Amino acid sequence: MIDYRHSLDGITNEELHGFFAGWPQPPSVFKFREILKKSFAFIVAYDTKTKNVIGFVTAISDGIFAAFIPLLEVKTEYQRKGIGRELVRRMESRLSGNYSIDIVCNHELESFYADLGYTSLSGQAKRFPKSLS
Repeated sequence: MIDYRHSLDGITNEELHGFFAGWPQPPSVFKFREILKKSFAFIVAYDTKTKNVIGFVTAISDGIFAAFIPLLEVKTEYQRKGIGRELVRRMESRLSGNYSIDIVCNHELESFYADLGYTSLSGQAKRFPKSLS
């Protein structure tokens, strides 16, 4: 069974391992926990059978006008089971008072978000990978 949680209470660092697959310089599990805690909102998908976090989504927002979903990840073995969609749906519900919700994603994920009602926009980004060390 998948439990969707808004808290890290009872979740160990060991249960947070296995994310940021393919990142050239992924954040440590300690940095990952800090990212979750300092987000405006986060939701983790927790597999109660295996006792592991299997997915998560984070949001940054001013709580009125704009919200941004910078991170959504579901572990490979749990993908294509609706968990990512459910994480986005729950986060959209949490952010429902905002005028806009923006997401930046890799090109290959655009169709996933398009199926959820998102449209492509132009944008720019600058990354500082060493800050995740």
